[in-house]
Amino acid sequence: MYKDKKISVVVPAYNEETQIEKVVLTMPDLVDKIIIINDCSTDSTKTVVEELVGRDPRVVLINHEVNQGVGGAIATGYIWSRDNDIEISVVMAGDAQMDPRDLISIVDPVAEGIADYSKANRLITGDAYNQIPKIRFFGNSVLSLMTKVASGYWNVSDSQTGYTAINRKALETIEWSKMYKRYGQPNDLLVKLNIHDFKVVDVPTEPVYHVGEKSGIKIHKVIFTIGSLLVRLFFLRMFEKYYKRDFHPLIFFYGFGLAMLFVSALFFIRMFFLWWQVGDVPEITMIAWIFTLSISFNSMFFAMWFDYETNKNLSFRLEAD
Repeated sequence: MYKDKKISVVVPAYNEETQIEKVVLTMPDLVDKIIIINDCSTDSTKTVVEELVGRDPRVVLINHEVNQGVGGAIATGYIWSRDNDIEISVVMAGDAQMDPRDLISIVDPVAEGIADYSKANRLITGDAYNQIPKIRFFGNSVLSLMTKVASGYWNVSDSQTGYTAINRKALETIEWSKMYKRYGQPNDLLVKLNIHDFKVVDVPTEPVYHVGEKSGIKIHKVIFTIGSLLVRLFFLRMFEKYYKRDFHPLIFFYGFGLAMLFVSALFFIRMFFLWWQVGDVPEITMIAWIFTLSISFNSMFFAMWFDYETNKNLSFRLEAD
Protein backbone atom coordinates (compact mmCIF):
# COMPACT_ATOMS: atom_id res chain seq x y z
CA MET A 1 0.00 0.00 0.00
CA TYR A 2 0.99 3.61 -0.44
CA LYS A 3 -0.46 6.41 1.70
CA ASP A 4 -3.17 4.00 2.82
CA LYS A 5 -4.14 3.32 -0.80
CA LYS A 6 -4.18 -0.14 -2.35
CA ILE A 7 -2.12 -0.01 -5.56
CA SER A 8 -2.26 -2.23 -8.63
CA VAL A 9 -0.04 -2.08 -11.70
CA VAL A 10 -1.62 -3.20 -14.96
CA VAL A 11 0.94 -4.59 -17.42
CA PRO A 12 -0.29 -5.24 -20.98
CA ALA A 13 2.02 -7.83 -22.53
CA TYR A 14 2.22 -9.09 -26.09
CA ASN A 15 5.30 -11.14 -27.01
CA GLU A 16 7.40 -9.75 -24.14
CA GLU A 17 9.21 -12.96 -23.15
CA THR A 18 12.56 -11.16 -22.93
CA GLN A 19 11.37 -8.09 -21.00
CA ILE A 20 8.47 -9.07 -18.74
CA GLU A 21 10.65 -10.59 -15.98
CA LYS A 22 12.57 -7.33 -15.64
CA VAL A 23 9.30 -5.43 -15.25
CA VAL A 24 8.21 -7.67 -12.37
CA LEU A 25 11.59 -7.89 -10.63
CA THR A 26 12.01 -4.10 -10.57
CA MET A 27 8.46 -3.40 -9.33
CA PRO A 28 8.55 -1.31 -6.09
CA ASP A 29 7.37 -2.94 -2.85
CA LEU A 30 4.53 -0.42 -2.47
CA VAL A 31 2.64 -2.19 -5.28
CA ASP A 32 -0.01 -4.60 -3.94
CA LYS A 33 -0.92 -6.37 -7.19
CA ILE A 34 0.83 -6.76 -10.56
CA ILE A 35 -1.85 -7.57 -13.13
CA ILE A 36 -0.19 -8.97 -16.26
CA ILE A 37 -2.49 -9.25 -19.27
CA ASN A 38 -1.08 -11.78 -21.72
CA ASP A 39 -2.72 -10.51 -24.90
CA CYS A 40 -2.62 -13.81 -26.80
CA SER A 41 1.17 -13.78 -27.16
CA THR A 42 2.70 -16.15 -29.69
CA ASP A 43 6.02 -16.47 -27.83
CA SER A 44 6.69 -17.84 -24.33
CA THR A 45 5.37 -14.79 -22.44
CA LYS A 46 2.69 -16.91 -20.75
CA THR A 47 5.24 -19.48 -19.54
CA VAL A 48 7.58 -16.80 -18.18
CA VAL A 49 4.73 -15.09 -16.28
CA GLU A 50 3.44 -18.39 -14.87
CA GLU A 51 6.90 -18.93 -13.41
CA LEU A 52 6.85 -15.40 -11.96
CA VAL A 53 3.45 -16.08 -10.32
CA GLY A 54 5.14 -18.78 -8.23
CA ARG A 55 7.93 -16.42 -7.19
CA ASP A 56 5.94 -13.27 -6.43
CA PRO A 57 2.47 -13.57 -4.81
CA ARG A 58 1.57 -10.10 -6.09
CA VAL A 59 1.52 -11.29 -9.71
CA VAL A 60 -1.87 -12.04 -11.26
CA LEU A 61 -1.92 -13.50 -14.79
CA ILE A 62 -4.91 -12.92 -17.07
CA ASN A 63 -4.80 -14.57 -20.50
CA HIS A 64 -6.71 -13.23 -23.50
CA GLU A 65 -7.88 -15.98 -25.83
CA VAL A 66 -8.08 -13.44 -28.67
CA ASN A 67 -5.64 -10.56 -29.18
CA GLN A 68 -7.41 -7.33 -28.18
CA GLY A 69 -4.61 -4.80 -28.56
CA VAL A 70 -2.93 -2.74 -25.87
CA GLY A 71 -6.12 -0.78 -25.12
CA GLY A 72 -8.12 -3.95 -24.69
CA ALA A 73 -5.46 -5.39 -22.36
CA ILE A 74 -5.45 -2.23 -20.23
CA ALA A 75 -9.26 -2.28 -20.04
CA THR A 76 -9.12 -5.87 -18.76
CA GLY A 77 -6.64 -4.83 -16.07
CA TYR A 78 -8.74 -1.83 -15.08
CA ILE A 79 -11.87 -3.99 -14.78
CA TRP A 80 -9.98 -6.44 -12.53
CA SER A 81 -8.73 -3.53 -10.39
CA ARG A 82 -12.20 -2.00 -10.14
CA ASP A 83 -13.75 -5.30 -9.12
CA ASN A 84 -11.05 -6.08 -6.53
CA ASP A 85 -11.20 -2.89 -4.45
CA ILE A 86 -8.07 -1.30 -5.89
CA GLU A 87 -7.92 2.42 -5.08
CA ILE A 88 -5.22 3.46 -7.56
CA SER A 89 -4.37 1.57 -10.73
CA VAL A 90 -1.13 2.27 -12.58
CA VAL A 91 -0.30 1.21 -16.15
CA MET A 92 3.23 0.17 -17.06
CA ALA A 93 4.27 -1.40 -20.37
CA GLY A 94 5.55 -4.97 -20.56
CA ASP A 95 8.70 -3.92 -22.44
CA ALA A 96 10.49 -2.26 -19.47
CA GLN A 97 10.38 1.19 -21.09
CA MET A 98 8.84 2.75 -17.97
CA ASP A 99 11.25 3.49 -15.15
CA PRO A 100 9.88 2.06 -11.86
CA ARG A 101 11.68 4.87 -10.02
CA ASP A 102 9.09 7.25 -11.49
CA LEU A 103 6.17 5.28 -10.08
CA ILE A 104 5.84 7.29 -6.87
CA SER A 105 5.87 10.54 -8.84
CA ILE A 106 3.05 9.21 -11.04
CA VAL A 107 1.00 7.93 -8.09
CA ASP A 108 1.45 10.89 -5.70
CA PRO A 109 -0.97 13.38 -7.33
CA VAL A 110 -3.71 10.74 -7.35
CA ALA A 111 -2.96 9.43 -3.86
CA GLU A 112 -3.06 12.98 -2.47
CA GLY A 113 -6.36 13.78 -4.20
CA ILE A 114 -4.84 16.48 -6.41
CA ALA A 115 -5.88 14.70 -9.60
CA ASP A 116 -8.07 11.82 -10.70
CA TYR A 117 -5.64 10.74 -13.41
CA SER A 118 -1.92 11.36 -13.74
CA LYS A 119 0.27 10.65 -16.74
CA ALA A 120 3.95 10.78 -17.55
CA ASN A 121 5.28 13.49 -19.85
CA ARG A 122 8.56 12.57 -21.55
CA LEU A 123 8.75 15.68 -23.72
CA ILE A 124 9.57 18.31 -21.09
CA THR A 125 12.52 16.84 -19.18
CA GLY A 126 16.23 16.98 -19.85
CA ASP A 127 17.30 16.40 -23.42
CA ALA A 128 14.14 14.60 -24.56
CA TYR A 129 14.49 15.81 -28.16
CA ASN A 130 17.79 13.99 -28.52
CA GLN A 131 16.82 10.95 -26.43
CA ILE A 132 13.59 10.08 -28.25
CA PRO A 133 13.85 8.81 -31.85
CA LYS A 134 13.06 11.80 -34.09
CA ILE A 135 10.18 10.22 -35.99
CA ARG A 136 8.51 9.23 -32.72
CA PHE A 137 9.11 12.67 -31.21
CA PHE A 138 7.52 14.33 -34.24
CA GLY A 139 4.58 11.91 -34.35
CA ASN A 140 3.98 12.30 -30.62
CA SER A 141 4.05 16.10 -30.89
CA VAL A 142 1.50 16.14 -33.72
CA LEU A 143 -0.83 13.76 -31.89
CA SER A 144 -0.41 15.71 -28.64
CA LEU A 145 -1.58 18.91 -30.34
CA MET A 146 -4.56 17.14 -31.89
CA THR A 147 -5.38 15.53 -28.54
CA LYS A 148 -5.44 18.93 -26.82
CA VAL A 149 -8.19 20.03 -29.22
CA ALA A 150 -10.10 16.74 -29.03
CA SER A 151 -9.86 16.22 -25.26
CA GLY A 152 -10.06 19.76 -23.87
CA TYR A 153 -7.00 19.15 -21.67
CA TRP A 154 -5.01 22.05 -23.05
CA ASN A 155 -2.32 21.97 -20.34
CA VAL A 156 -1.11 18.41 -20.91
CA SER A 157 0.98 16.92 -23.69
CA ASP A 158 2.79 13.67 -24.57
CA SER A 159 -0.63 12.18 -25.18
CA GLN A 160 0.76 8.78 -26.26
CA THR A 161 2.45 7.92 -22.99
CA GLY A 162 1.13 4.76 -21.36
CA TYR A 163 2.63 5.41 -17.92
CA THR A 164 -0.44 6.52 -15.96
CA ALA A 165 -2.34 6.28 -12.66
CA ILE A 166 -6.11 6.47 -12.19
CA ASN A 167 -8.24 6.63 -9.05
CA ARG A 168 -11.17 4.47 -7.99
CA LYS A 169 -13.82 7.07 -8.84
CA ALA A 170 -12.69 7.18 -12.45
CA LEU A 171 -12.34 3.38 -12.55
CA GLU A 172 -15.99 3.11 -11.57
CA THR A 173 -17.20 5.86 -13.93
CA ILE A 174 -15.65 4.98 -17.30
CA GLU A 175 -17.25 2.21 -19.36
CA TRP A 176 -14.19 0.07 -20.05
CA SER A 177 -16.04 -2.25 -22.40
CA LYS A 178 -16.31 0.70 -24.80
CA MET A 179 -12.65 1.72 -24.53
CA TYR A 180 -10.69 1.96 -27.79
CA LYS A 181 -8.60 -1.20 -27.95
CA ARG A 182 -5.53 -0.22 -29.97
CA TYR A 183 -2.77 2.36 -29.68
CA GLY A 184 -5.27 5.25 -29.44
CA GLN A 185 -6.39 4.13 -25.96
CA PRO A 186 -4.68 7.02 -24.06
CA ASN A 187 -6.33 9.56 -26.38
CA ASP A 188 -9.72 7.90 -26.06
CA LEU A 189 -9.45 7.82 -22.27
CA LEU A 190 -8.48 11.51 -22.03
CA VAL A 191 -11.58 12.51 -23.99
CA LYS A 192 -13.84 10.38 -21.80
CA LEU A 193 -12.24 11.71 -18.63
CA ASN A 194 -12.91 15.26 -19.80
CA ILE A 195 -16.56 14.48 -20.53
CA HIS A 196 -16.90 13.62 -16.83
CA ASP A 197 -14.79 16.60 -15.67
CA PHE A 198 -12.01 14.54 -14.10
CA LYS A 199 -8.78 16.35 -13.22
CA VAL A 200 -5.62 15.32 -15.09
CA VAL A 201 -1.98 16.13 -14.27
CA ASP A 202 1.21 15.81 -16.33
CA VAL A 203 4.20 14.40 -14.41
CA PRO A 204 7.70 14.99 -15.88
CA THR A 205 9.60 11.73 -16.45
CA GLU A 206 12.75 10.75 -18.28
CA PRO A 207 12.30 8.90 -21.58
CA VAL A 208 13.58 5.30 -21.58
CA TYR A 209 14.72 3.74 -24.86
CA HIS A 210 17.12 1.05 -26.08
CA VAL A 211 16.53 -1.38 -23.20
CA GLY A 212 15.76 -4.29 -25.50
CA GLU A 213 12.20 -3.26 -26.37
CA LYS A 214 10.71 -3.94 -29.80
CA SER A 215 8.14 -1.37 -30.83
CA GLY A 216 5.14 -2.58 -32.82
CA ILE A 217 4.10 0.97 -33.67
CA LYS A 218 4.25 2.08 -37.32
CA ILE A 219 4.34 5.86 -36.97
CA HIS A 220 3.11 6.66 -40.49
CA LYS A 221 0.06 4.45 -39.94
CA VAL A 222 -0.61 5.41 -36.32
CA ILE A 223 -0.78 9.16 -37.03
CA PHE A 224 -3.57 8.70 -39.56
CA THR A 225 -5.38 5.99 -37.57
CA ILE A 226 -5.29 7.91 -34.28
CA GLY A 227 -5.85 11.18 -36.14
CA SER A 228 -9.16 9.92 -37.52
CA LEU A 229 -10.04 8.58 -34.06
CA LEU A 230 -9.40 12.01 -32.54
CA VAL A 231 -11.75 13.65 -35.04
CA ARG A 232 -14.53 11.27 -33.98
CA LEU A 233 -13.70 11.77 -30.30
CA PHE A 234 -13.81 15.55 -30.73
CA PHE A 235 -17.38 15.42 -32.02
CA LEU A 236 -18.30 12.93 -29.29
CA ARG A 237 -17.06 15.33 -26.60
CA MET A 238 -18.84 18.29 -28.18
CA PHE A 239 -22.10 16.35 -28.21
CA GLU A 240 -21.82 14.80 -24.74
CA LYS A 241 -20.36 17.73 -22.83
CA TYR A 242 -21.56 20.87 -24.59
CA TYR A 243 -24.85 19.78 -26.15
CA LYS A 244 -26.40 17.12 -23.91
CA ARG A 245 -25.15 18.43 -20.56
CA ASP A 246 -24.69 22.14 -21.10
CA PHE A 247 -25.88 23.91 -24.21
CA HIS A 248 -22.68 25.93 -24.40
CA PRO A 249 -22.30 28.75 -26.96
CA LEU A 250 -18.98 27.35 -28.19
CA ILE A 251 -20.90 24.77 -30.25
CA PHE A 252 -22.26 27.67 -32.34
CA PHE A 253 -18.73 28.95 -32.98
CA TYR A 254 -17.43 25.50 -33.90
CA GLY A 255 -20.51 24.86 -36.05
CA PHE A 256 -20.27 28.20 -37.85
CA GLY A 257 -16.52 27.78 -38.32
CA LEU A 258 -16.92 24.33 -39.88
CA ALA A 259 -19.75 25.56 -42.10
CA MET A 260 -17.61 28.45 -43.36
CA LEU A 261 -14.71 26.06 -43.91
CA PHE A 262 -16.98 23.99 -46.16
CA VAL A 263 -18.07 27.11 -48.09
CA SER A 264 -14.42 28.16 -48.37
CA ALA A 265 -13.59 24.76 -49.85
CA LEU A 266 -16.31 25.25 -52.48
CA PHE A 267 -14.87 28.64 -53.46
CA PHE A 268 -11.41 27.09 -53.67
CA ILE A 269 -12.68 24.35 -55.98
CA ARG A 270 -14.40 27.00 -58.10
CA MET A 271 -11.16 29.01 -58.33
CA PHE A 272 -9.19 25.97 -59.41
CA PHE A 273 -11.85 25.01 -61.97
CA LEU A 274 -11.93 28.54 -63.49
CA TRP A 275 -8.15 28.73 -63.60
CA TRP A 276 -8.00 25.32 -65.31
CA GLN A 277 -10.80 26.16 -67.78
CA VAL A 278 -10.12 29.81 -68.71
CA GLY A 279 -6.75 30.56 -67.12
CA ASP A 280 -8.16 33.36 -64.97
CA VAL A 281 -9.84 33.70 -61.57
CA PRO A 282 -12.32 36.55 -60.90
CA GLU A 283 -11.27 38.84 -58.04
CA ILE A 284 -14.63 38.48 -56.34
CA THR A 285 -14.17 34.68 -56.14
CA MET A 286 -10.69 35.11 -54.66
CA ILE A 287 -11.99 37.64 -52.11
CA ALA A 288 -14.91 35.37 -51.17
CA TRP A 289 -12.52 32.45 -50.62
CA ILE A 290 -10.18 34.49 -48.40
CA PHE A 291 -13.12 35.98 -46.47
CA THR A 292 -14.84 32.67 -45.75
CA LEU A 293 -11.54 30.99 -44.85
CA SER A 294 -10.58 33.75 -42.40
CA ILE A 295 -14.07 33.80 -40.83
CA SER A 296 -13.87 30.03 -40.44
CA PHE A 297 -10.53 30.09 -38.63
CA ASN A 298 -11.50 33.05 -36.46
CA SER A 299 -14.69 31.31 -35.36
CA MET A 300 -12.96 28.01 -34.57
CA PHE A 301 -10.10 29.68 -32.71
CA PHE A 302 -12.63 31.57 -30.62
CA ALA A 303 -14.38 28.25 -29.87
CA MET A 304 -11.02 26.80 -28.78
CA TRP A 305 -10.52 29.74 -26.44
CA PHE A 306 -13.98 29.11 -24.96
CA ASP A 307 -13.04 25.44 -24.51
CA TYR A 308 -9.73 26.37 -22.87
CA GLU A 309 -11.44 28.69 -20.40
CA THR A 310 -14.03 26.03 -19.53
CA ASN A 311 -11.42 23.33 -18.91
CA LYS A 312 -8.37 25.23 -17.66
CA ASN A 313 -8.91 24.09 -14.05
CA LEU A 314 -9.13 20.42 -15.05
CA SER A 315 -5.50 19.97 -16.10
CA PHE A 316 -2.10 21.14 -14.98
CA ARG A 317 1.56 20.18 -15.18
CA LEU A 318 3.97 19.50 -12.35
CA GLU A 319 7.32 21.26 -12.58
CA ALA A 320 10.36 19.19 -13.53
CA ASP A 321 12.99 18.82 -10.82
